[in-house]
Amino acid sequence: MKTSIIGYPRIGNLRELKFASEKYFRGEITAEELEKTAKLIRSYNLEIQKKSGLDLIPSNDFSYYDGVLDTAFLLNAVPERYTALGLSELDTYFAAARGYQGEKGDVKAFAMKKWYNTNYHYMVPEIDDSTEIKLAGTKPFDLFTEALGSGVKTKPVVIGAYTFLKLARFKGNKKAADFATQTAAAYSELLSRFNGLGAEWVQFDEPSLVMDMTAEDIQLFVSLYESILKNKGAVKVLAQTYFGDVRDCYKELCGLGFDGIGLDFTEGKRSAELVKKNGFPQDKVLFAGVVNGKNIWRNSYASSLAVLSELEKHTHDIVINTSCSLLHVPCTLANETKLDERYKKHFSYAEEKLTELAELKRIISSSCPAETEEYRRNEALHSEPRTGGNEAVRKKVAALTEKDFVRLPGFAERERIQKERFRLPEFPTTTIGSFPQTAEVKSARNAHRKGELSDSDYEFFIEKKIAECIALQEEIGLDVLVHGEFERNDMVEYFGECLDGYLFTEKAWVQSYGTRCVKPPVIWGDISRAKPMTVRWSVYAQSLTDKPMKGMLTGPVTILNWSFPREDITLKESALQIALAIREEVLDLEANGISIIQVDEAALREKLPLRRSDWREDYLDWAIPAFRYVHSGVKPETQIHTHMCYSEFADIIKDIDDMDADVITFEASRSDLTILDVLKENHFRTEVGPGVYDIHSPRVPSKEEIKSAISKMRERIPAEKLWVNPDCGLKTRGNEETVPSLKNLVNAAKEARNENS
Repeated sequence: MKTSIIGYPRIGNLRELKFASEKYFRGEITAEELEKTAKLIRSYNLEIQKKSGLDLIPSNDFSYYDGVLDTAFLLNAVPERYTALGLSELDTYFAAARGYQGEKGDVKAFAMKKWYNTNYHYMVPEIDDSTEIKLAGTKPFDLFTEALGSGVKTKPVVIGAYTFLKLARFKGNKKAADFATQTAAAYSELLSRFNGLGAEWVQFDEPSLVMDMTAEDIQLFVSLYESILKNKGAVKVLAQTYFGDVRDCYKELCGLGFDGIGLDFTEGKRSAELVKKNGFPQDKVLFAGVVNGKNIWRNSYASSLAVLSELEKHTHDIVINTSCSLLHVPCTLANETKLDERYKKHFSYAEEKLTELAELKRIISSSCPAETEEYRRNEALHSEPRTGGNEAVRKKVAALTEKDFVRLPGFAERERIQKERFRLPEFPTTTIGSFPQTAEVKSARNAHRKGELSDSDYEFFIEKKIAECIALQEEIGLDVLVHGEFERNDMVEYFGECLDGYLFTEKAWVQSYGTRCVKPPVIWGDISRAKPMTVRWSVYAQSLTDKPMKGMLTGPVTILNWSFPREDITLKESALQIALAIREEVLDLEANGISIIQVDEAALREKLPLRRSDWREDYLDWAIPAFRYVHSGVKPETQIHTHMCYSEFADIIKDIDDMDADVITFEASRSDLTILDVLKENHFRTEVGPGVYDIHSPRVPSKEEIKSAISKMRERIPAEKLWVNPDCGLKTRGNEETVPSLKNLVNAAKEARNENS
């Protein structure tokens, strides 16, 4: 069997691409210097995959910002507002990714959404009625040729035609089917170009095939590829799926002229059943995703070999593959110098997964696989007893009853009590939580970690920053304040460090979007709260002001979804363990005089199963109760907030309302506040703050722009239920953008109040 991967991390082992890109944005390096860094990363990735013995090495999996955005530029789907700026090709690309505000104009970025059920965010392409889909870029061909120059004939990777059209946002009267002919022609030309360059395989990523598909969807997919594959020439075409199974279109997929089909046998609940029940075409290669591309645990060779052995009953032409792109795991364990070996030996990052593929290949080619050294070593590792158990925590979870998840009194009575207590003005203003993490803040945190800054000096520094933050918010005129979160490195890692049962990595960075990277903590054992996590800083902040101060926490589902989870217990069990700990913190905050507590569930939608039939039992039936348990014990006069970002909420909006929070803030600005219609249609009872400006773009929204957003909100949501806030935390922005933006926000809210009185 040959080996393959779907894609490789592109940020660099030490986030070289992030730092180079940010220098470019600041004007500190040229485009040529940025490209030099990018080329070094690509060259390293190519060499490491070549040395591992990987048979099919991908190219075009590199991106300066996002692969879907790359595809939009490749296919000429670039709105005129960007091209009209008259910028270079690279700067036009970054304008679409980040927005642009300068001497040549002021434009917002593309909308940003979660990539299926991951913590990666993609840029949503925009297609209007005048868009002409055609092959307009050269990036896939350039990177294939670049690799060829290094002696490697790669497998070019491109977002597939069907997935591209399904992910796009259509801004006119035309829909996806209206662009099918143009799109098919563009992909046909792409294959023709690769034929000319001598490519042997081209991979079309089609993850949208694992979603629920209608008859119309299936027809669109079939018609696209009947046309694309009609004259594909000598090049072999792989239809690569991931994040689930293709139960709705398996027969149609197998019936098309693809040379290879990639199926996910890790998350694909029915993938093995589909092959067993329907067989597999003998004229095609099966790319079997048995090495998990989303988690960091060592592969179980026994489990993978069992899957591959079963598949061999139906086809003998199998490529051992990852379940998805390795974009979703860190680059290499080589940089984990502080992690104890007793834990580290259980981990496998991208580079180590290359080794696992090579070992699986050797094992399966052996006359006696179970007798090989690699197999025995792997079997011994997986048979080791796990440490970190906490019987008391497991008993608490098992003892939970239905009444533990219900807060009393009901929402309407609490709303009345809270209106009387807080007496906030109409359209109360607040922020989501974090304030800019400046170089000064990062430097102090780093010095403290290295022991160069004592605990007392570091705490004094944090108090100073909190005091400055409170003074700034009072000067700006915000109604409900936050302490700024200067003590937090990350909204999940910080809490993990205060909980028993977590492990922490040193350099395990994973791309979240663009230049934003996160370092997910690892759930190793049972979770419990070791100590109060936020009480001190929240209480100190409240002592500095007479205005309400929000206590800021991350919710159990988001902590789980933004960690690398255990695989030996269910996600439900992990979520409820974390909920126990966060509930203790909520009650501590309340007991210490914090009257508004925000429990962020930014990632609630993230792990929602991709198929609607799996939503309830596999996720919502425990995710929503986990959040409810966190706040079910507080007094009616304590106001509970939550926040969600960059997801599609329309189809679970009633479940979100059922979280029984008092106030919820949404990301909404990049999607033009389209969520407002959904809230109105569903009679959303929770008070709501749809974000009025996008904090992920380096631009300052004008007062008029924010007033326009508030006006849209007032048309659909009762004024007494509306809050005014940015769409996310301000951690990644600078003070030079944050301060004028918030001043404009407050002034816009004040004018809206006057107009509404």
